Amino acid sequence: MEYTIRDMQNTDASSVMSIYNYYTENDFAGFFDQALPIETFKRFQEMSRNYPALVACDENQEVIGFAFLHAYHPASTFQRTAEVSYFIHREHIGKGLGKLILDKLIIGATKIGVDNIIANISSQNAASLAFHKKHGFRECGRLPAIGNKFGQDFDVVYMQLLIENHE
Repeated sequence: MEYTIRDMQNTDASSVMSIYNYYTENDFAGFFDQALPIETFKRFQEMSRNYPALVACDENQEVIGFAFLHAYHPASTFQRTAEVSYFIHREHIGKGLGKLILDKLIIGATKIGVDNIIANISSQNAASLAFHKKHGFRECGRLPAIGNKFGQDFDVVYMQLLIENHE
């Protein structure tokens, strides 16, 4: 399958929130436990202002994934570091789309002077932890039993990619 990666647009709100809300209601990937309103999309846009914000589309130009970088911390001393958020429609997991999106985010990051990317991942999300490790992220911190979803405690695992180490 061929995928197209393009900049996120206002018209993507419904598709992006549908993908995100699947993970909030059914998986540990989304930290919230209830669907978020469509207005949350505007928050995503505000967070990612001046950073890459992308959607992935299938051959029919349907949005099947999204990703964005946002400031890790508001202090200018952390300008070189961004935090990543990305979610892919469950039917397109494991088909190379995650790497494609990550590669595009990295290209965008380097253009704005970002050379450090941070991901925070639920310890219950083994697939995401493995994906990030495979693509050069290393675990750099863990907050034990900080969250509880579906009646299960989970750690938040912080992973870091120094872009020079990206594979």
